[in-house]
Amino acid sequence: MRIGITCYPTYGGSGIVATELGLELAQRGHEVHFISYANPIRLDPDTPGIYYHEVEVSTYPLFQYPPYSLALASRMAEVAERHNLDLLHVHYAIPHSISALLAQQMITERRLPFITTLHGTDITLVGADRSYFPITKFSIERSDGVTTISEYMLRRTVDFFGIRKPIEVIHNFVNCDLYRPNEEARAPGRKRILHISNFRPVKRVLDCVRALARVRREVDAELIMAGDGPDRGSAERLAHELGVERHVTFLGKQDHMHRLIPRMHALHLPSETEAFGLAALEAMACGVPPVATLTGGLPDLITQGVDGFMEPVGDIEAQGSKLIKLLTDERLQGRMAEAARNTAKTRFCTNLIIPQYEKYYERVCAEEGTSASAAVSK
Repeated sequence: MRIGITCYPTYGGSGIVATELGLELAQRGHEVHFISYANPIRLDPDTPGIYYHEVEVSTYPLFQYPPYSLALASRMAEVAERHNLDLLHVHYAIPHSISALLAQQMITERRLPFITTLHGTDITLVGADRSYFPITKFSIERSDGVTTISEYMLRRTVDFFGIRKPIEVIHNFVNCDLYRPNEEARAPGRKRILHISNFRPVKRVLDCVRALARVRREVDAELIMAGDGPDRGSAERLAHELGVERHVTFLGKQDHMHRLIPRMHALHLPSETEAFGLAALEAMACGVPPVATLTGGLPDLITQGVDGFMEPVGDIEAQGSKLIKLLTDERLQGRMAEAARNTAKTRFCTNLIIPQYEKYYERVCAEEGTSASAAVSK
């Protein structure tokens, strides 16, 4: 099958999931064309079956802002015609699904279905902005297929927009062969707590620093901060104010998380909300139990007290207490690490989730009367 994928090529979860999906589809024999303004962060264009098409946006004095959505639509249509794509799969509703709709209308010789995957902030933030509400609702309803990554996101979308169109829940996934425990990589001595995010306010990275200060009263621990974003400076200042700056390492953006995560003893994810919690899943696959917040789609992933912990948002004392337990009780840490790995393997591995996308592609294409349904079994 020939699939066009569009995503934001940044360190956010939607771009990572879209990229990993494309790579997995290519390994399963499909032809995948990424269409975006930059090469997605985890994408190696030299991978067999993977093609990258850059969207170039020209700047004219007439436009105060470059018309990216129009340039994207034009590029989508061009790639679809030139490479005879069977469908478009866009990640994040605005503006990608609107661009896909325009591209679909530009293809006059045949039907080109498109699928929109809702990842989180396209609904909770962009969709909640009054000025974007009508266009977001319209883009979802006009999509030929709609998926989302958690039961929480399904409920949120239906309740907020009043969507009656069927929405398929296909959870995020992890390559369990790539993300796996490595006890030899975990150095003895000081305990390591990991945080991974784009450092936006919703991720509450300052809570990670506050929790470390709480943990260090009882445990010789350090905090590893992977990622970057607007709250990094505030986190650095808070670490200095709390006297823990020597015990916090800011790594910046990292491309090979499967090498970093197994070196850790616990993951801290204190987010205000999470549509799913991809960072937690990748950590669990590596046998690193998460201490997260009881919010959003995290209960889809974590079983409280079995493969991780979930505590109230902003409750530093409770989150710090659970981190201390994981860092001091080796039997508990070992038991939860094994359970976390088992959860990833039995519920969220690529070999379980990617076929769900393939079947959904087949169904959507068949409904639209295209010939792609036969190609999906390639």
